[in-house]
Amino acid sequence: MSSLRLHFWSIAGTLIAFLASLWINQEVFAHTSFVRGVNWIFLPSGVRLLSTLLVGFDGAIGLLLAGLITDLLYWFPHDPVRAIAGALLGSLAPYLVYRFALEYFDLRASLTNLTPKRLLVLAVAYSGANTLFHHLWFALAGTTKNWFESLFTMFVGDLAGALIILYVMKALLALLPKQPGNSPVSNGMFSIQLALNSAYANQFATKANWPRSAAVHDPGAGLRGRARSKKL
Repeated sequence: MSSLRLHFWSIAGTLIAFLASLWINQEVFAHTSFVRGVNWIFLPSGVRLLSTLLVGFDGAIGLLLAGLITDLLYWFPHDPVRAIAGALLGSLAPYLVYRFALEYFDLRASLTNLTPKRLLVLAVAYSGANTLFHHLWFALAGTTKNWFESLFTMFVGDLAGALIILYVMKALLALLPKQPGNSPVSNGMFSIQLALNSAYANQFATKANWPRSAAVHDPGAGLRGRARSKKL
């Protein structure tokens, strides 16, 4: 599959996964809503973090598009400024955590080297960043009613959603075979593993991620990344 097609499917897959998770969340956890757009359990937050960890910048683009669609058409159709701000902030926080994982955890394809402890660290970091970004925006926009209650609820909801999605997907990804098998099912699962690995590697072929590409050619940079990753 060509690089351009991989970028397209990484973005499209992220968008579809986010929309599907939002639909499931509204069907199953609608009763956990604190205010519109803030839930005690929010599964799309897990998809936000997972997609960037799996496909990097492509995931952030997919999240931005998904955020614009849902915010402009569903959450805040009569408040385009808030909708656009929410979409931007919702894609920024997970991308920053993805960059953190690259730098300090030597992130690899399919979350292979992310332990449960590291996943918890990333989930807390994402939930804190996303909540802080949104509530700083709320404060700047003058939306301060129940500000602290909303902040706490969003953090808990983002953390719960992120942990549910990350740990479930980590377990499922661990089941994917590393080599093709003798049955259509095992071959299909291997194809998924191959596609995820290809999508992960494809992000480093673009100029947008040149610092990481440079690290691949700099043995010292790789050693520094691995040394930092051993701390956790």
